[in-house]
Amino acid sequence: MPDPKQMSGIPRPVTDLPDRAISVRVIRGSLSNNITGQPVQLRVGSKTITVKTDENGRAEFTDVTPAETVKASTDVNGEHIESQEFPAPERGGIRLMLVATDTSKGPATEPSAPAISGQVVIGNESRIVMQPTEEAIDVYYLLDIANNARVPVNPPTMFAFDLPGGAVSPTIMEGSSPLATLQKKRLAIAGPFPPGHTFVQVAYELPAADGTASISQAFPANIEQFGVVVKKVGDTTITSPQISNQREMPAEGDMYIAGGGGAVAAGQPVQLNVAGIPHHNSVPRWIALALAVAILCAGAWAATTQEDTASGAVAAERKRLVAKRDKLLNELVRLEQERRQGKVDDRRFAARREDLVAALEQVYGALDGGAGPEPADRGLAA
Repeated sequence: MPDPKQMSGIPRPVTDLPDRAISVRVIRGSLSNNITGQPVQLRVGSKTITVKTDENGRAEFTDVTPAETVKASTDVNGEHIESQEFPAPERGGIRLMLVATDTSKGPATEPSAPAISGQVVIGNESRIVMQPTEEAIDVYYLLDIANNARVPVNPPTMFAFDLPGGAVSPTIMEGSSPLATLQKKRLAIAGPFPPGHTFVQVAYELPAADGTASISQAFPANIEQFGVVVKKVGDTTITSPQISNQREMPAEGDMYIAGGGGAVAAGQPVQLNVAGIPHHNSVPRWIALALAVAILCAGAWAATTQEDTASGAVAAERKRLVAKRDKLLNELVRLEQERRQGKVDDRRFAARREDLVAALEQVYGALDGGAGPEPADRGLAA
């Protein structure tokens, strides 16, 4: 079993508690050593509530104000123990443990011991999180890789896997273990894995021009309990053979689809299919292309009578279109950067991006149908 200290203070959403309930269990060293009659403080926003633990070592807080930032804490024999901060739930409840040090025993793990050969698992707190954007979906793998041994372990083969072929701009997120590296689309985590939990978070974007996206992802270790969360935007839906139950739940003014299932064996692909992703209607694009073809035909007809003049006019028009294309692409890149830096809200970002993409479609349609070579200075689109 992992050291309970590794799990101390980590909130865990559950469905076996009433809505807006928080249960805090206080133990000393091991799960079998409950501390009864122990005062536990729960800070809810600016106020603090104190409840003593019962015969099972649990302090129960009910009807906590939804979305308020809360933190649980207690003091055991001079040792101050507190949880992570987290928002109070609107649906379901939260369970967490506060683990005091058992001074009568030696350490539960030996992280400095020589590594042995062993297996790791992808723990219950792991999630795949997806957020639809405009004609794409942002995907996040939040991996809690658990080594349940007392000492470091090296898996028989390196813990590594390839991201889906369509993944764009993959990156390892801040807060991930330094053991993780990303080469192009291959994520690798070098052993040995220390006792307890190794956290790795990787993100990428998956294009969804037609409003749908499919992910097939195999992991190199057993998944103890599969979980996925999808932000619901409009008519967004998700299906998967690994999802045995799902429900919609609000959080911070948005709606999310939370799905879960059982264990998934190492090497077995997880299949996720998302539909209802915001995207542009293809009709305007075809209209723009048709107009470009019409312009090309008109240019060819004019060239038969005024070849020299028409050639110069087409070249000038193409140069103008290239300059406009570069300007629009630069604006689109800057808009994306501002969104990632939090300088623009989602509504303004979506509206402005739609305008830029529509304008780019018309420019590209005109360039594809135009005559004459493209200028050497291609700018950002080169």
